[in-house]
Amino acid sequence: MAWKGVLSEWASWLPITERTPRLTLHEGGTPLVHARRLSAAWNVELYLKVEGANPTGSFKDRGMVLAVAKAVEDGARTVICASTGNTAASAAAYAARAGVEAVVVIPEGKIARGKLAQAVAHGARVIAVRGNFDEALTLVRTLAESDRVALVNSVNPYRLEGQKTAALEVAADLGRPPDELFLPVGNAGNISAYWMGFSALRAAGGAQDIPRLHGVQAEGAAPMVTGRPVEHPETVATAIRIGNPASWRKAEAAIAGSGGSIQAVSDAAILEAYHEVAEREGVFCEPASAASLAGLKAHLHKGLVRPGARVVAVLTGHGLKDPDTASGAVAVETLDADLETLRRAIGLVPA
Repeated sequence: MAWKGVLSEWASWLPITERTPRLTLHEGGTPLVHARRLSAAWNVELYLKVEGANPTGSFKDRGMVLAVAKAVEDGARTVICASTGNTAASAAAYAARAGVEAVVVIPEGKIARGKLAQAVAHGARVIAVRGNFDEALTLVRTLAESDRVALVNSVNPYRLEGQKTAALEVAADLGRPPDELFLPVGNAGNISAYWMGFSALRAAGGAQDIPRLHGVQAEGAAPMVTGRPVEHPETVATAIRIGNPASWRKAEAAIAGSGGSIQAVSDAAILEAYHEVAEREGVFCEPASAASLAGLKAHLHKGLVRPGARVVAVLTGHGLKDPDTASGAVAVETLDADLETLRRAIGLVPA
C-alpha cells in the first residue's frame, strides 16, 4: 500500500481534528539506510535517516505539512517564515498545495541556490533582508503577532509535532530506538522534536529506552556550544548558519534528558564527511547534514561511543539543495573522442 503522508500515517500521534485538512505531498516514510561500509570502518552499526527523500528534499516537510494544515484550519490565507533555505522551500510548496500565499524572508546572500530556486518555483513571495537569519526571524515573529498571517517557523508548535514522526519511524524500522542518534543543530527544533517523539513512544509503552541525542553545530555557528549567541555566524553548512536558535532551551532539555551532548565541528570536518558518505555509501546530502557524521566521527575518536553501538545519523537535506558546494569539488577529465584513448584513461589497456 502506498505511503499516504504524515497526517494520515501518524494521525493518532498528532494534534489534528476532523476539521484539519489532510494536506499531503506524501512526506515522511523516508529510508533508514544501513551504512555497511562506514559501519565496518568505524566499528559501529550505523544507519542513515535520509530525510532528503522528503518531497522538497529536507526534513522540514514533516512539520510544515502540519503547520500549514493547521493554519488553513484556522482560516489563514497567508503563511510566513524566515529561512536559511529549507524552510522557505517547504513552506512555499505546502502553501501552493493548500492554495494559500507564502511569504519567505531570507538573509541576503546567505541561502543556497537550490533552495532559493524551489521557493521561487512554488510561487512564494521571496524577500531578502540585509541582515542574518536571526534578524529575519525577529521580523517575521513580530509581523505574525500583529497581522493576519500564520508563522510557520519551528517556533510554531505544530512544526515540532510533525517532525517528531521521524523518531517514530526510526524506532519502527529498527524495532526499537537506537543507542545513539546524531543530528545537525541550527535553529534547534529538530533535536527537540526527536526528543518529543522518543518520549511519546516511551510514554505509550512502545519503547523503554530513549537514545542519547547528540547535536552537532558548525564551529562558526555554535552558540549552544559557546553558551552565547553568535552575532555573525559563518559556515559552509548554510542550513545551520544560525547564531541564536529559537528552540535553544528545548534542545538543551532534550540533550540533558537523553544524556546526550552538543558539540562543534569544523567546516573541514563537515566537508570530509560530506564527501565520505557520498563516495562510500552512495548517499548525497547537503553539507549541513554531514555535520551529524562529522560529530559521530569526533565522538568515536574520543572513545565516547562504544564499539558495536547501534547509531543513527540524521541526514536532514538532499545534496542537490546546495549544488555549488558539490560542483565546486568536481574533477572532470577532458579527452579526445577516441575509443583507445578512453580505454587507456580507465585502465583497460596498458598506457
